[in-house]
Amino acid sequence: MHILGISAFYHDSAAALLKDGEIVAAAQEERFTRKKHDPSFPAHAASFCLQRARIGVEDLDAVVFYDKPLLKFERLLETYYAFAPRGLKSFLSAIPVWIKEKVFLKKLIRDELKRIGNGTAKGVKLLFTDHHLAHAASAFFPSPFPEAAILTIDGVGEWATASIGHGRDNDITLLKEMRFPHSVGLLYSAFTHYLGFRVNSGEYKLMGLAPYGDPDSEQVRRYREAIRTHLVDVKEDGSIWLNQDYFDYATGLSMVKDDKWAAIFGFPRRTPETAIEQRHGDLAYAIQQVTEEIVMKMARTARRLTGAENLCLSGGVALNCVANGKLLRSGDFAGIWIQSAAGDAGGALGAAYAIHHMYHRKPRPRADGGDRMHGAYLGPDFDDLEILATAKKYRAPCHRMKEGGELSAAVAGYLAAGKAVGWFQGRMEWGPRALGNRSILGDARNKEMQKRLNLKIKFRESFRPFAPSVLAEDAAEYFELEAPSPYMLLIADVRKERRNPLPPDYHRQPIRDKLYYVRSDIPAITHLDFTARLQTVHRETNPRFWELLNAFKERTGYGVIVNTSFNVRGEPIVCTPEDAYRCFMRTDMDYLVVGDFIFAKTEQPPWQEKDNWQEEYGLD
Repeated sequence: MHILGISAFYHDSAAALLKDGEIVAAAQEERFTRKKHDPSFPAHAASFCLQRARIGVEDLDAVVFYDKPLLKFERLLETYYAFAPRGLKSFLSAIPVWIKEKVFLKKLIRDELKRIGNGTAKGVKLLFTDHHLAHAASAFFPSPFPEAAILTIDGVGEWATASIGHGRDNDITLLKEMRFPHSVGLLYSAFTHYLGFRVNSGEYKLMGLAPYGDPDSEQVRRYREAIRTHLVDVKEDGSIWLNQDYFDYATGLSMVKDDKWAAIFGFPRRTPETAIEQRHGDLAYAIQQVTEEIVMKMARTARRLTGAENLCLSGGVALNCVANGKLLRSGDFAGIWIQSAAGDAGGALGAAYAIHHMYHRKPRPRADGGDRMHGAYLGPDFDDLEILATAKKYRAPCHRMKEGGELSAAVAGYLAAGKAVGWFQGRMEWGPRALGNRSILGDARNKEMQKRLNLKIKFRESFRPFAPSVLAEDAAEYFELEAPSPYMLLIADVRKERRNPLPPDYHRQPIRDKLYYVRSDIPAITHLDFTARLQTVHRETNPRFWELLNAFKERTGYGVIVNTSFNVRGEPIVCTPEDAYRCFMRTDMDYLVVGDFIFAKTEQPPWQEKDNWQEEYGLD
């Protein structure tokens, strides 16, 4: 039985294919079109999934969409009616799109499938799931738990903005939900907007900026009090009420009412690309604290309602790895598992799972101790001929390494010498994190590495942190974390014995000075609060990446390196060897490794194309 799941038309469109309940393939559309967060129908991603399974559209038993558009349309109409006459301008711009496209979504999807199938999509069963059920299914069904509480938190689906469910074997029961316009995801996105970052893209930046706040300052306390007094009422069960007098997302064309926010916080909305000041870091810290409090209360309510000792998380807010780490350390659950593509892309996988297990009532196999995600390496891979075709196209000299440890030893040497290496191997990752197959790597011991990667390779804001990849068996030597973190979705503290003491006036120093203070013996991945968002690398799921880290350990004594996604700012993570070579040549990376082939920057011909990545991709 083949089931194709699809998410589309909001952001992060994706496709995922199950065969008899096992994941064959999954990918986001942005990786193929090179348009970050591409919302269009995932034609390329769906075609890839079918090609991977060697089937056509006509072989599918069902195609399932990740939400119910008519319920969304109902929410749109009721919201505008409730707030009328406010929002007329927004209403007039939104309704024609809905009537033209989204109300007739069935026809649109069938037409797209017909194009993919060369006109042979007739008769394919088309189904729709509830948005938060798709999130819940993406979290529970591939997890290692036979039973679990399920918590989904995002911006908004049809009506729901968060839900609590109970998963057992091949069934999920949704027990409680929070409804629009009250939303943790939209609250966090409102602060993303106010601090000058792009909504649905810059939430990672807001999370990365939060540790620059002074946790003991009076200003942070005042900001937190202002949030709780004016913007959000947090209930004991984790549900929230947002004061719509301060927000504009329900019927307007912006997230917040800038003048009212400026009145309560004492400064205007930061415009993109302007300097980041201490007040911005303090406000980011305050909303991060409030968000963590809400997530903790919701999780405890899920535990009380279900009685389950394990928890599964999904929805965009589940990508907040700081909140995830605190939830894990709380001890409220024996185990926590988070979907690697927790945002809307993951809804495609969840929708397919929901139909397989809950509609067709197919049994769920018992986990063998791990999850069913295959390490999240579910995208395309490329053979030697395709790699050499790229080298030929660009007249790019390269060297093929022998089988065995020669490649790992060579690359470990480059890293130890302070070089930045583009690392392209095997199948592309599923989700927003690079997990060692589409990564840029560096030496975590190098105190200049964070600055160099941010400013010369990623071309992004200097404050943004980098994550470590660490040998799973060595993780406890560096981090205070007992659970595995294969999908880079948990924050852990750097062990105290590896830290350097902070000067007494540290929190009063300018942000730039804080940034470049050497905080540990692995400074490139140690954030300001002595934490790191880590990936534990497991030999059984990614043997080649594990071998590289092990070779680096043999050379340096350290089984940990810097791992950031293989892209420049505003660009989706690279998909093909050609994407990788182009990114390599327009940055200051020293080496590119694609499969068994090594490209040295010093040997490459001059790059003839205009270096217009900012125009091509835009700023995120």
